[in-house]
Amino acid sequence: MQLHRQIHMQLKIKGNIIMLTTMIKKTSTFIATTALLSGIASLSTVLLMSSHANAAELIVNVNKINTIKGHIMLGLYADEASYKQGTPVHSARVKVSKNQTKITFAELPEGEYAIKLFQDENDNNKMDMNMMGIPKESYGFSNNGGRFGQPKYKEAKFSVKDNTSIEINLF
Repeated sequence: MQLHRQIHMQLKIKGNIIMLTTMIKKTSTFIATTALLSGIASLSTVLLMSSHANAAELIVNVNKINTIKGHIMLGLYADEASYKQGTPVHSARVKVSKNQTKITFAELPEGEYAIKLFQDENDNNKMDMNMMGIPKESYGFSNNGGRFGQPKYKEAKFSVKDNTSIEINLF
């Protein structure tokens, strides 16, 4: 009988040890999971803060608007390929109400960009050309290049860091 009691007590103790070990494992898993989630939350906060730290504002001042009608159509390009293909990363359409217009891009990643724009005087959403392919509507590029044709990307590109302001004169 005593042997039976000893075996029963050992089993009971073993059972408690197993149960305690399981509780420790679950608690450790909970603590590890909590620490991991806290780390991810902290990292997300840091990444979110750093992404805003690298965001900039670009102000484009369009000058020499001779005709107060239509809209300024602007394309912002982030690389040479998109500039050549005419596929902007951002675009804007702003009503002309005076001889100077300001267009602002907020939360723009820092980097190099180029701009193409024109004044769509008749609001047909395209640049009108004459029979010889010469623009009938005013146009401009960043760095004010391109008086006699579209400048190359390297001639039109500019850097955006922090808050940047550029001037573009229409031709």
